Amino acid sequence: MDLSKTQIDHRLIYEIIQPGARVLDLGCGTGELLQLLAEGKDCKVQGIELDEQAIYQCVEKGLSVFHGDIDSGLSEYPDKSFDYVILNQSMQQVKRVDYVITESLRVADKAIIGFPNFTYLSSRLMLFFRGKAPITPSLPYHWYDTPNIHFLSIADFRYYCRVKNIRTLKAYFLGKKGLVRFWPNLFALNAIFLISHDKLQEN
Repeated sequence: MDLSKTQIDHRLIYEIIQPGARVLDLGCGTGELLQLLAEGKDCKVQGIELDEQAIYQCVEKGLSVFHGDIDSGLSEYPDKSFDYVILNQSMQQVKRVDYVITESLRVADKAIIGFPNFTYLSSRLMLFFRGKAPITPSLPYHWYDTPNIHFLSIADFRYYCRVKNIRTLKAYFLGKKGLVRFWPNLFALNAIFLISHDKLQEN
């Protein structure tokens, strides 16, 4: 499958997920990633989305998507119902982040967490020199119209994983022109983590 026109975070998640996996995408939007996984890797996909117009677009793609609020939890799903839960670019909009991540790692072997890095260099400079809430490509909103209620850094999420005894299996850091390999907390716009409570590491 040609992924050249696919946005970089979706390409990375596509590479992470094994063929035929059971996948639940929390805040799946209009379903581009789910469709990619279903068609390209024969995954058994399901989504949860709050926006009704986005759900209609998912249904038009033939995807199974339920209308629901991520914060309401995943209590209807038994343990290990999925191989992966995806929470990409929606965690910062969730009110009960710890609960949602804990539930994700209950219903799936692994979770893929993607989020904008609030301590990106230009964010720091805007705060320091202009004294104003930063606007970046990954955080493109003004303070008064942003859907984000949590602002975290890569260092924050790494610390959270240590405190909660969550294993980081893989981590990718994205800049304007591709992957960032040095000082990601300073130079990365976005991060994608593959995490698990399980003891086995992925190769």
